Amino acid sequence: MRKSREDSIFGAFTIAVVVVIALACLLPFLYIVSMSFSGKNAVLRNEVFLWPVDFDLTAYKAVFNNQSLSRSMWFSMWLTVVYTLVSLIITVLCAYPLSRTHLQFKKPLLVYIIITMYFSGGMIPVFLNIRDLGLLDNFWALVLPSCLSTYNMILMRSFFAAMPKEMEESAFVDGANDLTVLTRIILPLSKASIATVGLFYAVSRWNGFMDSLLYINTESMYTIQVRLRQLIQSSQVTALMEDIPEFKTSLISETIKAACLVFSMIPVMLMYPWLQRYFVKGTMIGSLKG
Repeated sequence: MRKSREDSIFGAFTIAVVVVIALACLLPFLYIVSMSFSGKNAVLRNEVFLWPVDFDLTAYKAVFNNQSLSRSMWFSMWLTVVYTLVSLIITVLCAYPLSRTHLQFKKPLLVYIIITMYFSGGMIPVFLNIRDLGLLDNFWALVLPSCLSTYNMILMRSFFAAMPKEMEESAFVDGANDLTVLTRIILPLSKASIATVGLFYAVSRWNGFMDSLLYINTESMYTIQVRLRQLIQSSQVTALMEDIPEFKTSLISETIKAACLVFSMIPVMLMYPWLQRYFVKGTMIGSLKG
């Protein structure tokens, strides 16, 4: 079908807006990466923009040689894995019953859960609750309080509800119970949705730092984001420069900070390409029925 003039104008305008938004997200990232690989003099002369100038790996040598950053990186990776697994289990166990038509009090339960997406107790009541539960300075304080996202649960519930009911009915006729249907039928067919929701949980946990800042006092349990905040907002960058004395004269704080930021992005950049093929499918397939 031939497009009208208005449709062509709207399409061109949409493409232009998308390109501008994409460049606004991509250019700062490229600038940080370029600065992290550039030499000291090029950065001081403000010659770096989208491509490294005087290619230099000294900043990364200092970052990878720093024990506190490496420890925080491994801790954050372990925390992200545990958090994602716990969150997926709880989300599935909440979404599956709410997707069944025969569940009693389904609508009041759904409304009760949705309210939590719009209203919260606030920072101080949540902190007092964590303290009274004995979770301060505890690993599980970074996992349990935010392990269920209402948005992710609704997304997965919509996915479950869109599945053909005939498959479940045939399983029930053969004597299966709800647990068997969930583990043998629903979950194997929900790989796209699980991968998408798992990516949402993993990225949110990886980027989160406020809960670690509020609830954690032990330095060994600092996440990589808290460690980066300390480095960027304090004089601890000097300590990184001292780790490699022979290259101290070729380092400046700007390249160190840029290298630290790129260092923190490595796990997400490695994980996302493997899950990208599930991302669009998992997000859209459940939107056909809510």
